[in-house]
Amino acid sequence: MAFPQPRPQAPQLPQHLLRTVDCQQGAVRAVRFNADGNYLLSCGSDKSLKLWSVSRGTLLKTYSGHGYEVLDADGSYDNSQLCSCSSDKTVILWDVATGQVTRKLRGHAGKVNCVQFNEEATVILSGSIDGTVRCWDTRSRRFEPIQILDESRDGISSVKVAQHEVLTGSVDGRVRRYDLRMGQLHVDFISSPITCVCFSQDGQCTLSSSLDSTVRLLDKSTGEMLGEYTGHKMKGYKLDCCLTSKDTHVLSCSEDGHVYCWDLVEGSLSLKLPVGKAVVQSLSFHPTETCLLTAMEGRIQVWGAEPEETEEDAMAS
Repeated sequence: MAFPQPRPQAPQLPQHLLRTVDCQQGAVRAVRFNADGNYLLSCGSDKSLKLWSVSRGTLLKTYSGHGYEVLDADGSYDNSQLCSCSSDKTVILWDVATGQVTRKLRGHAGKVNCVQFNEEATVILSGSIDGTVRCWDTRSRRFEPIQILDESRDGISSVKVAQHEVLTGSVDGRVRRYDLRMGQLHVDFISSPITCVCFSQDGQCTLSSSLDSTVRLLDKSTGEMLGEYTGHKMKGYKLDCCLTSKDTHVLSCSEDGHVYCWDLVEGSLSLKLPVGKAVVQSLSFHPTETCLLTAMEGRIQVWGAEPEETEEDAMAS
């Protein structure tokens, strides 16, 4: 005689505000977890990049060297290096411990919107309003990029790299996927300017958000549309979208002060997280845990699945 299996628990979503960090760096343009999710990076309109402890909300280091607002940043897998990009047309490679500039990479003809390390942190990829993605070797002393991807007809808003593939989103309404091993380019046309792209955790799908207030999930190999997620507002700002760490839900920033969270398979809205009264500028999901970062105006919010135990709670139990 067999008992019925217990129903799997619905995945939890980050709906409890754990802490708010007042960054004091003007408007926060982007917020990013590091590789293991213990630290976060905040990119400010005051030209600074800041490194914070997620669990305590304390400032660990400030990185100053850009001549204009910082638009994106990424941390290397071993947490020893950071890269950042700015409206000043440069990409900077930083030493995390000393806070010193290791390399300043110039070559883009306009502001640099997005930046990411490859998995080994041997290459930095940067996407610019000039319509190119430039690939920089972090170990060489050469100042020219090792490769320039210039297929886009308008500015690059988002770039992601996973193993041998590079995914780009462009204002020309196209999501481009470069298979560097096969030397192939795959293009999916979405008739609205793209604000953000990412790979699913299992590597089978791509997610893209665009200015028609729609997030789309596409099958990576066929380009078939697997899901459309709507209800949020994205008309004039370059806002982030992402997947949860287990690919169960799709999240997007919105201009109405909320983060929208949809069930990946059903497409139904699972959570509408009220962040505040302004545009939710950026978000980042923890690599393994149910934890979300959001940025609004000059502050970062850290959200978790459960309210955090205070010391009094711990004493009482």
